[in-house]
Amino acid sequence: MHGTPPRPPSAPPRTPGPLGLLGAPLLLLAVLTWQVLADGPVLRVDEWLSRALIRPDRLSELLSDLGNVPVAVPVLALALGYAALRGRATGPDRWWAAPAAGAAAMALVPAAVVPLKAWTGRPGTPAVPPAVGYYPSGHTTTAVVAYGAATLALFAVVSSPAVRRALLLLCAALVLGTGYGLVRRGYHWPLDVLAGWCLGAVLLIPVVLVVSGGSRSRSCSGTGGRRSGPS
Repeated sequence: MHGTPPRPPSAPPRTPGPLGLLGAPLLLLAVLTWQVLADGPVLRVDEWLSRALIRPDRLSELLSDLGNVPVAVPVLALALGYAALRGRATGPDRWWAAPAAGAAAMALVPAAVVPLKAWTGRPGTPAVPPAVGYYPSGHTTTAVVAYGAATLALFAVVSSPAVRRALLLLCAALVLGTGYGLVRRGYHWPLDVLAGWCLGAVLLIPVVLVVSGGSRSRSCSGTGGRRSGPS
């Protein structure tokens, strides 16, 4: 009797790439924007949630400041500068790509936020003076792009898993803290912050592509930079 032929090894499950992940935040941003423009039922829930969460205090004020340009952009600039110097010193190909992509993403924030604010014209919460243009939250988008791009740029030059986990946790804490402070202080509706997270994630996709592409090329070449001896 002939034995049963061995089964071919099953292919590992495919995970969505960065472009595949773009669909989720983009779709959610589109739905939220539609609700704001149509004064949909989600806004009633949003307003109820805001009333339950608003408790202005010193901590919420400080956390909301993390999304200010004078705070977030210098942090990004320091991270990009370090990544560029470290990348140039260790000699990976296209060492400048990740810092350049991070800077470009930050430059696109006002170009993406301002037209959406003008188009939706959403009023602010009762805690702020009467005005429109609160959706999406520019402070939230700034925080996501600045701290996210800083983390990704450092990923391009840092290989330690422990350091990468620490950077990722710090980035998440800064982004979530900014959103919490904005809602708690009453500067934004929760929906504004959620839209800012989505928009920031969309703007970070090119940075993810650059960093992941650089990591793959270094992995395929079997080297992480110049070395003077055996490892």
